Amino acid sequence: MTDYIFGRNAVLEQLKSGKEAEKLYVQKGKLQGVVHRIVGMAHDAKLPVIEVDQAKLDRMTEGGNHQGVALLATDFAYSSVEDILASAKAEGHAPFVVLLDELTDPHNVGAIIRSAACFGADGVLLPKRRAATVTSVVQKVSSGATSYVKIAKINNVNQTIDALKKENIWVYGAAGEAKQTLWKTNFSGGVCLVIGNEGKGLAELTRKKCDVLVSIPMTGPIDSLNASCAATVLMAEVYRGRLTAVAADNDKTAD
Repeated sequence: MTDYIFGRNAVLEQLKSGKEAEKLYVQKGKLQGVVHRIVGMAHDAKLPVIEVDQAKLDRMTEGGNHQGVALLATDFAYSSVEDILASAKAEGHAPFVVLLDELTDPHNVGAIIRSAACFGADGVLLPKRRAATVTSVVQKVSSGATSYVKIAKINNVNQTIDALKKENIWVYGAAGEAKQTLWKTNFSGGVCLVIGNEGKGLAELTRKKCDVLVSIPMTGPIDSLNASCAATVLMAEVYRGRLTAVAADNDKTAD
């Protein structure tokens, strides 16, 4: 099975990452600017570059906003949870992972992966069933972040949570009704941030499995954020908390 990665940023980042691909398709008359750079990188990687008309690119990307380029890539290479945790430990820090509890909108998943890359998450965990996985749309929305963030498929959300707890990782579930806010939460150690389904939020058993439920303080007439926006706010706070903890440790060492 193959898949198309499309959109200039997504294709550019895929080529920069050095991951395998089969060929690059470019819309005729669109060889200037960033596309010219993309073509040059494809040539450097010894990939065939094929010029096609817009109608064919539209069909290949199923009407997606391809911006004149599409990369035919091999199957997406998923990581394992074990690999993600081992990588974090090898880098000398406590793991930070984001677990998506049956999110079905690929746009939300892609946006969350992009934010995960921005805020230092070691990996994103996706259920194999009843959830969106990595597709060309997810890769496009992530602006190429799927080339940098390790992503694992998991068989069972709650079993994965149990396994993470055994690795001294605290599990924080995002819940709008939670009394504890993210501002009063210590994210300095190992963190698993769980984001619930777009409509129903966290599953009941998953909610019970979480060590802490946290909410985002808000004001105004709208009392909720969509899943990707909420995840981004929470990830930013996790990142801030971890930076604060590192700074505090450095101060103690200096003393």
